[in-house]
This record gives sequence, structure tokens and C-alpha cells, in this order.
Amino acid sequence: MIEYLKNLKANYTVSAVICVIIGLVLIIWPGTSTQVVCMVFGGMLLAYGIIQIALYLFAREHTLYLQGMLLLGIVFGVLGAWILIKPEIIIATVPIVIGLIVIVHGVHNALQAIDLKKLGYNKWWVALLFGILTVALGVILVYNPFSVVNTVVRVIGAFLIYDGMSDMWIISRISKTKKEKQRIIDAEAVIIDADDR
Repeated sequence: MIEYLKNLKANYTVSAVICVIIGLVLIIWPGTSTQVVCMVFGGMLLAYGIIQIALYLFAREHTLYLQGMLLLGIVFGVLGAWILIKPEIIIATVPIVIGLIVIVHGVHNALQAIDLKKLGYNKWWVALLFGILTVALGVILVYNPFSVVNTVVRVIGAFLIYDGMSDMWIISRISKTKKEKQRIIDAEAVIIDADDR
């Protein structure tokens, strides 16, 4: 159980730190980072499409599976080329995708707050507020009330920093509370063992 908690804490911490770093990059270089992300994404799709087409052309047998992968390769290749030519279309969808991810994080934070309450942590409601606020921020991103792209990117960056920091705080509280519970259980077990003797 202790090992599981250590792994869970490590995974959440790494995820939270990545969120904060990406958030800082988006705030400092909003235009460049968006273009780079779009170009990388478009390039990956185009490369995948070319690989699938090449695999089909050089295959000895053109099976139904390979024909399906060829079709997928053509679709992905065209989509990748389209993104590389018109990256602004993908940029417009970024706030919605990030918003949905932030909403999921917020719901998860709220569930962790309930977990803290069950563990007897007095300030569990702070984690719940973090969760509710995170969901609200995600909804704002999905509805995207911002007109300037750089503003949107900077807002996404700020939301990611907040999300990462709140995740770090919540997981530290859960870890601390569970450790305290474990110490109490271990202490009670020692007392029972002493009584048996």
C-alpha cells in the first residue's frame, strides 16, 4: 500500500510539474508555442499517413487490413498536410480540447476532496473548492470568450499552472493524511501486540 502511494504521488507530481512547465511556456511564448505544437501535430499525422501508404505499396499481399490502414493513412496524411498549411484551424480548437481536459481534472480533484473527507482531513473543503474552480475554468475555456489567439494561449497557460499547483497541493494532503492514518494503525497494532504478551 505504501509503495502504491509513493508511485501514485510520483506520477501525480510529474504530471503536475509538466502542467506548470507547459503553462509557463504558453505564457512566455504564446504565438511561437502554438505554431510549433500545430506544426509538430500536423507533421506527425502526415508522417503517419506516408508510412501507412508506403507499407501498403511495399506489401507482398494487399489484405483487407492493409487496405483499411491505407485508407486511414490517406486520411491522416491529408489532415496532416492541411494542418501544416492552415494551422490556425487547429489553434481555434485548442481551447476546447484543453478546457475538456481541465474539466476532467477538476472533477478528479473534487473526488479526491471526498477521499480526504473520508480520511478525516479537516480542510478537505479546500480541495473541493480547487476542484470546483478547476471545472469552472475548464468551462470558460470550452466556451472561449477570448478573441485574440495570444490571449487565449496565455489564459490556457495560466489555467495549466493553476491546475498543476492545485494537483500538487491535493496529492500532498492525501499522502500526508494517509501516512498519519497508517501511523495510527501501526501504533494501535503495537499496543495490541504488547497487551497479548
